[in-house]
Amino acid sequence: MSLRLSVVMIAKNAADLLPDCLASVAWADEIVLLDSGSEDATPDVARAAGVKVYTNTDWQGYGLQRQRAQSYATGDYVLMIDTDERITPELRQSIQNVLNAPAPGAVYSIARRNYFLGRFMRHSGWYPDRVTRLYARTEYQYNDNRVHESLACDNAQVIALNGDLLHLTCRDFASFQQKQLNYATAWAQERHQRGKKTSLTGIFAHTLGAFLKTLLLRGGMLDGKQGWLLAVVNAQYTFNKYTELWALNRGYSEKA
Repeated sequence: MSLRLSVVMIAKNAADLLPDCLASVAWADEIVLLDSGSEDATPDVARAAGVKVYTNTDWQGYGLQRQRAQSYATGDYVLMIDTDERITPELRQSIQNVLNAPAPGAVYSIARRNYFLGRFMRHSGWYPDRVTRLYARTEYQYNDNRVHESLACDNAQVIALNGDLLHLTCRDFASFQQKQLNYATAWAQERHQRGKKTSLTGIFAHTLGAFLKTLLLRGGMLDGKQGWLLAVVNAQYTFNKYTELWALNRGYSEKA
């Protein structure tokens, strides 16, 4: 007998993204969406598709919000996805194979194919970009990280699934940049609260390292124009992270 699957997601102002996302997981036993205060029709679109919708506007970061969302799930296994992601048919089959015969003490990683300025990237560190998203509901949950959260599964065997998760990372460059800036700010605040420090030398060393890592070590040049642009974007994101941390360290930022 196949185990029950709960697709779990967190969302805010994602009404335009939801229909295709939900269509790709409509075969799941249940879909749970935790809304963090949408000002558009996100909850209505989800409910119309049969999704179980909950709301929590006390934002404490991505990790805790995913924990809250998972608490509403009832399936044996959780598939955690975002509203800008879509399950391919091959990945669906891999997931169903797991539900039919799960490996004890295992969690499952999925290759994400990330979209950037008109192209699904094949290199640049953006593919296969494996993320651990399928796991037993009662055994694992996400950590508390405000950003760059991940599944807490240190003692688990990680098994790679076949099939891709399509990720519409950057459809609109301005919106993508704003999201990156928000991530950088949250990252710096979290590190500052933990007593982490940086210097001017550290800022520029990390920034240059991010550019070279994306372009050369991760093969960004093989992704053409988008690869070069992504290398600059990653360097900019890194610069923003470490500069905000530097400013927080010295009391130069109001966010301190």
